[in-house]
Amino acid sequence: MARSYRSRINRRPSQFRIKFIPTITVILGSMITALPIITDYPILPPMGLLILLSWRLIRPGYWPVWAGFPLGLVDDIFSGQPFGSAAFLWSLIFIALEALDRRIVGRDYWLDWLIASLSIIFVLICGMLIIDFQSNLLRLEILMPQILLSVLLYPFVTRLIGAIDNWRVAS
Repeated sequence: MARSYRSRINRRPSQFRIKFIPTITVILGSMITALPIITDYPILPPMGLLILLSWRLIRPGYWPVWAGFPLGLVDDIFSGQPFGSAAFLWSLIFIALEALDRRIVGRDYWLDWLIASLSIIFVLICGMLIIDFQSNLLRLEILMPQILLSVLLYPFVTRLIGAIDNWRVAS
């Protein structure tokens, strides 16, 4: 029983995978925060943000600057944050990353991790302050486990996104 062999030369990758896989992975990452995990303090990392940063730093020109807004709105739906907070903060992150891409010529792994870490810290602290500025301003130490876990988890998420990206562009 012989199977027909199709050459992989001159085959094009699926346009669905090329166009929609990054967006779908960010949406699935945002949905992870809707899992019923009960704790006294925030511990679950913002997976949608980690995946978004991974895609943005691996493929800088893939998304336009405005893409942080709709993806942030989707994250707001699942995270329970006030509606529009992630959209605003993710848009600020995208604008800052676009400005950095114009100034920094060569980036390496460590610089990407530093950029992602500062972005994660910024979004988590601002998200907490958006909820209740006066009472949360003096309680920022509550976020330390979540910040630490998110920063340490970023390289693993980037590795996963890199593998997904290799599959996405393969024919």
